[in-house]
Amino acid sequence: MGQGLSCASSHEHGLFRAVQLGDLKTVEAMLERDPALLHEATLYDRHSALHIAAANGQIEILSMLLDRSVNPDALNRQKQTPLMLAAMHGKISCVKKLLEAEANILMFDSVHRRTCLHYAAYYGHADCLQAILSAAQSSTVAVSWGYARFVNIRDGRGATPLHLASRQRRPACVHILLGNGALVCASTGGYGCPGSTPLHLAARGGSLDCIRGLLAWGADRVQRDASGRIPYVVALKHNHGACAALLNPSSAEPLVWPTPLKFISELNQEAKALLEQALMEANREREKTILKGAACALTSPSHSDAGVEDNISEASDTELCSICFEQLCTIEVQDCGHQMCAHCTLALCCHNKPNPTTACLTPPVCPFCRSNIARLVVAKMKNHDDSDCNIGDISSSKLRKSRRSQNYSEGSSSFKGLSAMGPFGKMGGRSSGRIAAENEWVDKP
Repeated sequence: MGQGLSCASSHEHGLFRAVQLGDLKTVEAMLERDPALLHEATLYDRHSALHIAAANGQIEILSMLLDRSVNPDALNRQKQTPLMLAAMHGKISCVKKLLEAEANILMFDSVHRRTCLHYAAYYGHADCLQAILSAAQSSTVAVSWGYARFVNIRDGRGATPLHLASRQRRPACVHILLGNGALVCASTGGYGCPGSTPLHLAARGGSLDCIRGLLAWGADRVQRDASGRIPYVVALKHNHGACAALLNPSSAEPLVWPTPLKFISELNQEAKALLEQALMEANREREKTILKGAACALTSPSHSDAGVEDNISEASDTELCSICFEQLCTIEVQDCGHQMCAHCTLALCCHNKPNPTTACLTPPVCPFCRSNIARLVVAKMKNHDDSDCNIGDISSSKLRKSRRSQNYSEGSSSFKGLSAMGPFGKMGGRSSGRIAAENEWVDKP
C-alpha cells in the first residue's frame, strides 16, 4: 500500500516526471502538443497523471487535469483510485478537490479491498478522514448505501476503519470515527487475531490515548477474541504495562459517554466538545488512582484543581454551577435557559457500562424545571452591572467554599445524591458513574 510513485528510476514518459515535480507549464505544453497523453499510464504500476498528482499533492496540476474531464476514478494496477492515494499520503487539498469532482468513495482496491476511508484511518490523516466522512453525509452514499454502514465498512479481512486506526495508534482518527457512529465493539474477521475488537488492537499497539477514547465510548474490557483473550491479556503479552492497568477488569470501570445524550436531537458541537473534555478529565482522575505507585506515567498532563480555584475567585457567584458550586456554568439547556457545568450535565445521565437491555430510552430532564432536555448549547457569560460587581468583590473565596460545603451537606430535592458526592470530576471507584437521585432513573450495571 505504501509503494513509491517516483518516475525517476524508469525512462517512462516525461509527462509523469513533470507532474511529480509540479511543473505546471511543462505539463500544459505537453498536453497541448499531444492531448492523447492524458490517457497514458506508467508501465508497471499503471499510474495515471492524476494518480501521481494526487499522491504528491500537486493541487494545481490535479485541478487542471480534472478541468480537462479526466476520470477522477481512474484505476492503477492495484485498483487504487487517485482519492485513495491522496488519503494515503495525507494530501488534504487533493482529497477535497477530488471529492468536489464527485470521486467515488465506495471504490475498493485489489490489495486488501480497502476504501479511501480505510486508507485515511490507517495512515492517521484525521483531516482527510473528516473530509471523506463529511462528503459521505451529503452524497448519494448516505441515501443508497447508508452512512452508518459506510463508517463501519469492512475490508477484505473484516477490519473497519476503527480497527485500523486503533492498531496503528491513531487517537485523532479513533475520536472522529467514534463520534460518527463507528461500532466500538465490532469484531474482525482475519485482521490481526480473528475476533479482535478495536480495544484488542489498541492494546496490541500500546496507545493509551486510543484506549482512553475507546473505553470512554463503551468498549467492553472483557470481550474475548477467537483465542479467548481479553484486551488486558493482549496488553500484558506485548509489555504495555500502563495499558494493561487501565484494561484490568478488576480496576475501576471508566465513565462512559452517556447513552441518553445520543437521543438529544440537537447537541451543539461546541457543547459536545465541553462534555467530552469533562468526561476525559473525570476518567483521568480514575487513571491517577489506578496507576498510582506504578512505574508507568500518564502521557497527557493531568487536570489541575488549582486552575479551577483561580477561575472561581475571578467569577461571581451567579456564574457558578448551582449544583456543585465548584465549576463555572458552561452548558445551557434550551429552551428553559438553565445552566450547569459540564461535569454535572454528564452526571445527569452517566453510567458505568452500556447495557442495551436495561438502558433507559427516556431523554434526561432539566434538574431545575423538570422539562425534557432537547438541546444543549454552550452557556453565554452573563453581563453584570456595577452593583453586581461590587457584590462579587465583597464575596471572598472563603465564602464560596463555605457555600459549597453547605451545599454538599444539605443537598437538594432532586440532586441530593449528586451533591453529597462532590464534583463529578472527582468521583471514582466502581460506583463513580452511578447516581442515586430521588425521582431519577438509574442505569443499572
